[in-house]
Amino acid sequence: MNAIRDAILELAAECGPGKSICPSEAARAVDPGAWRGLMRAVRNEAIGLARDGRIVILRKGKPVDPSAFKGVYRLAPPP
Repeated sequence: MNAIRDAILELAAECGPGKSICPSEAARAVDPGAWRGLMRAVRNEAIGLARDGRIVILRKGKPVDPSAFKGVYRLAPPP
């Protein structure tokens, strides 16, 4: 799903340092009408990108281990 990966990277870069995006923003960028069905794919892509150091996954504003986080999260460009 390169469209999801591209959307995550583009939106994270646009938000700038110290800011983050909601994963649903990436899903909406790919398919505004069916974004809810993309949320699992967005999460999986985000985990891969975080492992590669291309983004940071945040929970309550703090970086988390991409392999072991639960709940609500946000995506940010790396520091």
